[in-house]
Amino acid sequence: MHAEKTSESFSKTSLDSGLIRHDWSLSEIGALFELPFNDLLYRAHGLYRRFFDPNRVQVSQLLSIKTGACSEDCAYCPQSARYNTGLETESLMPLDEVIRSAREARSQGATRFCMGAAWRSPKDRDIDHVVEMVKGVRELGMETCVTLGMLSDEQTRRLKESGLDYYNHNLDTSAQYYSEIISTRSYQDRLDTLKRVRDAGINVCCGGIVGMGESDDDRAGLLMELANLPKHPESVPVNMLVQVEGTPLDGTPGLDPLSFVRTIAVARILMPASWVRLSAGRTEMSDEMQALCFFVGANSIFYGDKLLTTDNPVADSDRRLFDRLGLSLAETGH
Repeated sequence: MHAEKTSESFSKTSLDSGLIRHDWSLSEIGALFELPFNDLLYRAHGLYRRFFDPNRVQVSQLLSIKTGACSEDCAYCPQSARYNTGLETESLMPLDEVIRSAREARSQGATRFCMGAAWRSPKDRDIDHVVEMVKGVRELGMETCVTLGMLSDEQTRRLKESGLDYYNHNLDTSAQYYSEIISTRSYQDRLDTLKRVRDAGINVCCGGIVGMGESDDDRAGLLMELANLPKHPESVPVNMLVQVEGTPLDGTPGLDPLSFVRTIAVARILMPASWVRLSAGRTEMSDEMQALCFFVGANSIFYGDKLLTTDNPVADSDRRLFDRLGLSLAETGH
């Protein structure tokens, strides 16, 4: 892989602001999904090139800093205390272990270090520890992201003051399908958390999961919710369901790979200036499927052999794929 800059400059601020919309209708998005595949790829890739260098990919690494025993009932999640998945619970990691993991991630080419904790919402004493983690990772010169569940105003303020770059809080699916997946937290709860984070001046990382048995309209609905936020999420992770034995979604029919590629393409069209990340599920994706995703606008991935608790391609495998595709590392996710 190469890290040198190309001679071409890609400045988002100088682009046609008319391409950024927040008023998409479900029928418009449905029409995009129904385009002939080649037409959709052509449209998404052309727009992608207007906002980004299509041969650069931003790399993040995700670490579970507190694992399992979550009180929520998210049907996809092995960390829920309600399901018997064989997952061993782990308390909040010591600071030195987190920093050691971040340092190793940086040596592998990651520019952003993401820390996830299985909480419905953190306690104030938990935030004390997370603040120290954020500060320590930032001292390594890396961007920081955390996902901790719902936040209070004071907790959000403290995270902002710590220098936190991104807060992840996914919508998961459409508003209509949401009750089929989660009952312990409302869709509005999620939207309220996003607003709190945005109002505090923290960058938003927000996406969802596909392949949970949802319909085409639900995938369109999820992207509509994201694209019609007052400001698009700076980072949009798109996860393919990883089925875990013991969770309610184990045994769900798999999503057609081309439907996943279509979802990435439509996300790029709706949110052209956002970083669109291939997240969970990449172990089930062929190199060819991932290459199509990179072509239509995915420009961020997670490195590392684990995403919280599920498997992820190892860094060496990703580097080999990048080399085959002529992709190099983006220096920053901004």
